[in-house]
Amino acid sequence: MKLLWEISIAEFSLVTVVLGGGAAYMAGRAVARGWQSWLRLVAYVFLLAVAARFIHFSLFHGTFFIPLSGFGTALHYFIVDFVVLAVMAWLGRQRTRALQMATQYAFLYRPAGPLGWRARSQPPLSDAR
Repeated sequence: MKLLWEISIAEFSLVTVVLGGGAAYMAGRAVARGWQSWLRLVAYVFLLAVAARFIHFSLFHGTFFIPLSGFGTALHYFIVDFVVLAVMAWLGRQRTRALQMATQYAFLYRPAGPLGWRARSQPPLSDAR
């Protein structure tokens, strides 16, 4: 099953999921806390994916960007790393944004699960005449 990882599942889990995923989650939190755009988060995830590929290359003899067997293989593993890191960054951003909306705008929104918020229903107007 060499579609997702290059050397071993342990190496992929350590570098991409644990180290890179933790950094991506924190980047997502930082983008949400600063009310920044999705484009900035994508740029951060891209840089983290490059860093993860470099760690695979330098410590575990994986491919970086120019492998001996062809460019397509290295691009495939970069895309896998990017997608995993993007999911982790989205989780960090969405969780932080849900907490922000439920706490900072508590008069408008209430929590709806760990990743969402919902508008509060307005109480009916009384007939005070």
